[in-house]
Amino acid sequence: MGRTEEQQERPRWITRRFADVQGILQGGKQNAQAASALKEGVEVLTGSIKTGAIAQMIIAVAAGIGLIYFLKTVLITILLSALLAFVLDPLVVILARYHVPRGIGSLIALLLMIGLAAGITLFFYNRAIDFVKEVPRYSSTIRVSLRKLQNEVERLENATRVAVQQPNGKTPPVPVQVQEPPTLTRLISAGASQFGDIALAASFVPFLIYFMLTWKKHVHAATLHLLPKEHRGTGYRTIGRISEMVRAFIVGNLIVGCLNSVICTVIFWVLGVPYFYFVGSISAFVGLIPYLGIFGALLAPIAIGLGTLTKTSLIAVVLTVLVLHVVSMNALYPHLIGRRLRLNPLAVTLSLLFWAWIWGAAGLILAVPLVATTKIICDFVEPLQGLAEWLGD
Repeated sequence: MGRTEEQQERPRWITRRFADVQGILQGGKQNAQAASALKEGVEVLTGSIKTGAIAQMIIAVAAGIGLIYFLKTVLITILLSALLAFVLDPLVVILARYHVPRGIGSLIALLLMIGLAAGITLFFYNRAIDFVKEVPRYSSTIRVSLRKLQNEVERLENATRVAVQQPNGKTPPVPVQVQEPPTLTRLISAGASQFGDIALAASFVPFLIYFMLTWKKHVHAATLHLLPKEHRGTGYRTIGRISEMVRAFIVGNLIVGCLNSVICTVIFWVLGVPYFYFVGSISAFVGLIPYLGIFGALLAPIAIGLGTLTKTSLIAVVLTVLVLHVVSMNALYPHLIGRRLRLNPLAVTLSLLFWAWIWGAAGLILAVPLVATTKIICDFVEPLQGLAEWLGD
C-alpha cells in the first residue's frame, strides 16, 4: 500500500518539475523578446539621434555660409588687415631689437606702408592718365580690329538665322528691348552706396593694422587662455604654424610677382608694348592668382597692344605670359610656398570657386590662405584629421 502511494507521488513531483522547466523556458523566451525589442528601440533611437545631428550640422553650415556672405565687408577688412600686419611684423621686430618701443615701431612701419602705397597708387594713376590721353592715337587701329571682329560675329549671326528659319521662309520674330544708355551720373549714383561701404571699410584698415601689431603678444596669449590647459600646447603650435604659413605665402608671392614683373617689363619693352612698365607689373601680379590669373594676366597686354602690335608680337606676348605663368605655378610657386601650404590642386580649385562665389575678387586673393589655415587647424584636431588628409597633397 505504501509503495503504491510512493508510485503515485512520483508522477506528481515530475509534473511539478516539468511545469517549472516550462515556466523557465517561457520566461527565457519573454526575456529574449524583451531584449530584442529593447535592441530595436535603441537602434531606432540611435538612428534618430544621428539623423538629427546631421540635420543640425547642415543647418549650422548653411547658417555659417549665410553669415560669412552678409558679413563679407567686415571679414574681408579684418583678413586683409591681418595679412598686411603679417607683412609689417618683421620690420617691427627689427626695430624692437634697436630698443624702439613696439608702439612706435608699429607706427613707423604703418607710415612706411602708407607712403609706399600712396607712391605706387600715384605712379599707376599717372600712367593710366597718360594712357587715356594716348588712346586717340590708336583708336583708328583699334576700331579696325574691332570692326573685323564685329563682321565675323554678324556673319555667324546670319548663318544661325538661316539655320533656324521657319519652313514658310519667315524668320521667327526677335524680341526688341529698348534700354536707356547709361550715363555717368547714373553710374555714380548706382555705385555710390558700394563705394561708400568700401571707403568706410578701408578707413579702418590702418587702425586695425596698428592695433594688431601693438597688441600681438596680448592677443596671442589671450587666445591661448581661451583653450583648456591640456590643449594650450597644441594651440600654441597651431598658431605658430599658421603664422609661418601666412608669412611664407606673402613673401613667396611678393618674390614671384617682382621677378615676373621684371621679366614681363623687359620682354614687353622689346616687343614695343605701350606702357610696358605699367602693363608688365599688372600682368605679373594678376597672374599669381592660381589657375584663373592667367586670363587676367593676358587681358591687359592684349587690350593695350591690340591696336599697335603686329600679329607676331601679339603671339609673342601671349606666349610670354603663358610660359611665365606655367613656370611660376609649377616651379617657383611650389618651391617657395608649396612646402608651407601642402594643399592638393582639387582643394585649391574648390576653395577658389567657393570664396570667389562668396566674396568675389577678394575671395580669390584670400582663398588659398584660408584653406591652408583650415588644413593646419584640422592637422591638430584629432576628429578632423581625415579632412586634413583630404585637403593635403
